[in-house]
Amino acid sequence: MDDLGETHAFGRSLFSRSSPDYDEEEALRWAALEKLPTYDRARTAVLAMPGEGLKEVNLEKLSAQEKHALLQLVAWVGDDHERFLSKFKDRLDRVGIQLPTIEVRYENLNVEAQAHVGSRGLPTILNTYANILEGVANALHLTPNRKQKIPILHNVSGIIKPHRMTLLLGPPGAGKTSLLLALAGTLPSSLKMSGDLTYNGHTMDEFVPRRSAAYVSQHDMHMAELTVRETVNFSAKCQGIGHRFDLLMELSRREKEEHIKPDPEIDIYMKAVATGDQKAEVVTNHILKVLGLDICADIMIGNNMLRGISGGQKKRVTTAEMLVTPGRALFMDEISTGLDSSTTFQIVNSIRQTIHIIGGTAVIALLQPAPETYELFDDIILLSDGHVVYNGPRQYVLEFFEIMGFKCPKRKGVADFLQEVTSIKDQGQYWINNDETYRFVPVKEFAEAFQSFHVGQAIRSELAVPFDKDKSHPAALKKSQYGASMKELLKANINREILLMKRNSFVYIFKATQLTLLAIIAMTVFLRINMHRDSVTDGGIYMGAIFFGILMIMFNGFAEVGLTTVKLPIYFKQRDFLFFPAWTYSLTSWIIKTPLSLLNATIWVGITYYGIGFDPNIQRFFRQLLLLFLVNEAFSGLFRFVAGLARHHVIANTIASFCMLNFMLTGGFVMARDNVKNLWIWGYWISPLMYAQNALSVNEFLGHSWNKTIPGFKGPLGRLVLESRGIFPDTKWYWIGAGALLGYVLLFNILYSVCLTFLDPFDNNQPTVSEETLKIKQANLIGELLEASSRGWVNKYYGREQ
Repeated sequence: MDDLGETHAFGRSLFSRSSPDYDEEEALRWAALEKLPTYDRARTAVLAMPGEGLKEVNLEKLSAQEKHALLQLVAWVGDDHERFLSKFKDRLDRVGIQLPTIEVRYENLNVEAQAHVGSRGLPTILNTYANILEGVANALHLTPNRKQKIPILHNVSGIIKPHRMTLLLGPPGAGKTSLLLALAGTLPSSLKMSGDLTYNGHTMDEFVPRRSAAYVSQHDMHMAELTVRETVNFSAKCQGIGHRFDLLMELSRREKEEHIKPDPEIDIYMKAVATGDQKAEVVTNHILKVLGLDICADIMIGNNMLRGISGGQKKRVTTAEMLVTPGRALFMDEISTGLDSSTTFQIVNSIRQTIHIIGGTAVIALLQPAPETYELFDDIILLSDGHVVYNGPRQYVLEFFEIMGFKCPKRKGVADFLQEVTSIKDQGQYWINNDETYRFVPVKEFAEAFQSFHVGQAIRSELAVPFDKDKSHPAALKKSQYGASMKELLKANINREILLMKRNSFVYIFKATQLTLLAIIAMTVFLRINMHRDSVTDGGIYMGAIFFGILMIMFNGFAEVGLTTVKLPIYFKQRDFLFFPAWTYSLTSWIIKTPLSLLNATIWVGITYYGIGFDPNIQRFFRQLLLLFLVNEAFSGLFRFVAGLARHHVIANTIASFCMLNFMLTGGFVMARDNVKNLWIWGYWISPLMYAQNALSVNEFLGHSWNKTIPGFKGPLGRLVLESRGIFPDTKWYWIGAGALLGYVLLFNILYSVCLTFLDPFDNNQPTVSEETLKIKQANLIGELLEASSRGWVNKYYGREQ
């Protein structure tokens, strides 16, 4: 048996109590633990070590071997999820501890968007520029807003209770995603919401909704170079452990007072997920096992260019990333896309066990769930064209539609029936009142009839009585913005950035190799045996070598544009879910790559300085190295800032190229300062390239090699070369240039942080609705049928022509 199996088997033998010796030893260990203070007892566990027997360990100071044994010992949790939840709940019930729950109430909830109708919203070049100009004019109140208001949700009301699974159904375009986003507190600013929305009676501004609830998006956005385990583990580290430690402390205190011996399996798991560096890893392993991701846990996620996991597995990673959150309310949007019915059933069943046993709140939107999956839910919310057609217990939904005159056939899935019964095309086949002429029943009529149904009346009666805030558990709603300390968040970002650099090592090795080859070529072009210091013209050649070196270092940092833009969608998702503040991400991107800038500068200076024949002074050698290092840092910061500002790789590349050309033109070498027109002199003074050129030129031409006179001139040759190019021939300009470059390093990285903090993801898709779609949508709401004829669209009301 290998080490893993031996460790696991040894740990299971401890809990099975098959050996009297282990029972006696375990009793002695527990007796010793009971004498410890509550604080120490919460961090101490009895661990079965292979070859060592039972051992008391401090979970905050585990060795590598102890950590390995601990992870194997708690692996049973994922194998039998329902058993674990039952034993966990039993332990809490024995001492009378209630877990926090969340009841979500929404009343008269309205959501609307603004969109262009018809061809005006098509993504053409003309419309794109017109939209930009119109947006600027609207912001300045020069022109009226020509976008039309498109209602998404209409006076939606309901209650989502804990301990119950809610299925959200509706045809495409019904408003399911908007409802989930609104309930989770993550509705985009482009959508306008009105109405009342509360968690346990508290309005959304009294707590942090994005940490109290977890929204699982239908879009799968992950770092392609990270494995499944690394992705979920990063989420667990950022979102923290919630109230688990406080729960453990209170539980330990009560059990000691009542002399209750906890179940060893549950005790060691609860301690492992609440204390020590391994807590995020324990939770990660649990979730991966529950979702069936343990078989691909160490495979990279991948993308279109990198082979990785399948689409269904990627969808489950999106779910796992949010299930590790301490939030007590789950809002999940289309989590079954790409999954077979069996896998969907297993995932929903695992979530159901969690919700029913420990009292969570869940709303899950599924597209055509299988009958066995449909039966797992307690409540149904049926949306159609932004109206709630039904919201209540699953057992009454068919009764409601039978009252309305529609019945689900025996061999028809109920979920499919519910999504088709409000459709113009499919509604007629379910009509059962043969003694009456069928007429189309619009969505609005269904919604109004539901208010008179006994389920709708019960909801209205319950909404009329406000939720008692005193019954809300103190740990249910999160008041802090982030789930971990800034130190832990910064550490998590640093570890991830280092890991990404290792996975992208080919890019950095290629860049270093490319720079090495260019340095060798530059050295041979400006070879010292052919270089002289006899005239101002000779000085111009040396200055050209300096300018070429600056350009190569600058172009070497251009790769930051692509490396940054490809990660921005994932960053914006994690920022909006409050994984970490923007500065922890931007600071990490800057600091971790600083050694690479130093390496690039060292490669260039090490090869070219003495090869070209610059002033042979070791002090000036290191001064040139420092300046080129600052150049690399400044332009890397510039390209990161441009990527963060543009948020799109095409736009970012265009802006970055324009900046480089502008800085080259106004940098003082292509055109000397004296030749720059007064209209453009400001460009000279703001160019980082100018400060680099001035500082490096001063460092070289005020050296000993250029301290000689030539016939016809009084001053040193180096000073003449500097003056010929409009460069200030003062030693202080080296430090002015170095200080300016350092300032640009700080400025560009600060601006990058500002962009990441305040800007939203780039969206080049203008919302558009065709005129025909808008007419049909409005007609469905009011019961007006639109029929195509030779005269165009003819309005009919329940089959009677207007």
